[in-house]
Amino acid sequence: QVQLVESGGGLVQHGGSLRLSCAASGRISSIYVMGWYCQAPGKQRELVATITSGGSTNYADSVEGRFTISRDNAKKLVYLQMNSLKPEDTAVYYCNANKPGWGPLYDHWGQGIQVTVSS
Repeated sequence: QVQLVESGGGLVQHGGSLRLSCAASGRISSIYVMGWYCQAPGKQRELVATITSGGSTNYADSVEGRFTISRDNAKKLVYLQMNSLKPEDTAVYYCNANKPGWGPLYDHWGQGIQVTVSS
């Protein structure tokens, strides 16, 4: 059983910063691809950023240059540093752990955490 717990969300002003953390526990290894996704009201969940075990990253165009994803494999932690936040970044942010190609049993989600950016 894999558990992911997000923390660090909250309310911030336009242009501010937040750092989200995701703590993983259970039967999870460093080979998982870790990621952050977000879901705004009335919209589908979408990719924010992913990071492989080797540190390769991928970002949505909307956050490129503003957000940074990182991971600490030894501590089973994943971070999302969010800078220059905009009201359109307001959403519930979800941590994800995935073994590509291994199917849904190896695709895990946290409960989500709210990020609200005021204008």
